Amino acid sequence: MSQWDVTSWRAKEALQQPIYPDLAQLKAVEDKLSAMPPLVFAGEARQLKSALAKVAQGKSFLLQGGDCAESFAEFHANNIRDTFKVMLQMSVVLTYAGKCPIVKIGRMAGQFAKPRSANTETINGIELPSYRGDIINGIDFTEQARIPDPERLLSVYNQSSATMNLLRAFAQGGFADLHEVQKWNSNFVANSPAGERYGAIADKINESLQFMEACGFDSSVPQLRETEFYTSHEALLLPYEEALTRQDSLTGDWYDCSAHMLWIGDRTRQLDGAHVEFLRGVKNPIGVKAGPTMDPEDLIRLIDTLNPENEAGRLNIIVRMGADKVAEGMPKLIQAVEREGKQVVWSSDPMHGNTVKASNGYKTRAVDSILREVQQFFEVHKAEGSYAGGVHFEMTGQNVTECVGGSFQVTEADLADRYHTHCDPRLNADQSLELAFLISDTLKKARA
Repeated sequence: MSQWDVTSWRAKEALQQPIYPDLAQLKAVEDKLSAMPPLVFAGEARQLKSALAKVAQGKSFLLQGGDCAESFAEFHANNIRDTFKVMLQMSVVLTYAGKCPIVKIGRMAGQFAKPRSANTETINGIELPSYRGDIINGIDFTEQARIPDPERLLSVYNQSSATMNLLRAFAQGGFADLHEVQKWNSNFVANSPAGERYGAIADKINESLQFMEACGFDSSVPQLRETEFYTSHEALLLPYEEALTRQDSLTGDWYDCSAHMLWIGDRTRQLDGAHVEFLRGVKNPIGVKAGPTMDPEDLIRLIDTLNPENEAGRLNIIVRMGADKVAEGMPKLIQAVEREGKQVVWSSDPMHGNTVKASNGYKTRAVDSILREVQQFFEVHKAEGSYAGGVHFEMTGQNVTECVGGSFQVTEADLADRYHTHCDPRLNADQSLELAFLISDTLKKARA
């Protein structure tokens, strides 16, 4: 394998990259970012890798979720808090059912770039460059907004830094205290079937804590008051990722310090491409999206390239087939990995393969299709004798109407009410909790 350094990706073909009109300005921004403090630390990435190793061994479960695409417009402490809160609720539901640790990773503090199926889009006969996420250009359909602007990288760094600081405070400052478990329920969720079911679990947890205290146990220990929460995003815009890559002073290894975990999308996983070249050299935990076109032998070659030492916790295969393609596409991938003795985490992305266009033009996803793909993910792993290790989904703590179905029965007519996403439709808090209960029932049976 060729020699790696932080710039070696530049000699490869880099797909899904914008064309900046002023390369000197881009270079100046990259230099500024290179001098900025890291957003995460190498030791934290190693800690996450150890936690994911236990997932690969069937001892823990991965819960990864958050925004489809973070934006400047929706940046608010309440939005960060509400998404974090739903992740805590889902984690409690899964821990209670599965009786195993839950590794929590947010699609937060860096998920600003989005791959697109076409370089341009046309509205009313006007063709403009596609919106590629707030890190690159603006969502407004104007010529000026769609020009890639390097200064946006600095804005993303600043917003990610603020988000990371708030997440650390929530995770370690008492907000995640299990004594507050009942208060995590959002108002609009509380009276739904999922909310009521969550409330029953919260009551049982409170009773258990009270029993422990009555027996003389100290329930204020850090394990009950704090939690570990990690960040992740798709490593799509490579100049940004390179600028935030640092050499660890303790080990001499290189880490992409823009997030604890990075993943490669289904559109940019070419073996000879720039994204694989860049991520093979950093020591963070890495994810690879595997869609219905993934060839088993290509997957093995990707695993060998990204995880040549077959290190548990290094690599997460994020399967995104679509509800109607799981049974056909997944078994051959699992069989190839098992045959070669590769240590990976298997997780399900039930969102990206189930995107459709509603009759009123809105891009949406049916909750039933999402739930069906998760169920099939577990069924295939059970049939193959492998471990269904986690779920990866797009969600928000806000009361949005972007995915149809769920216990509140969001319809196509409701989509226009609160459709706020900057890219793909997200589950709202109630739909996310509904998904957690489905997973919890399946996880409980699988672990039994």
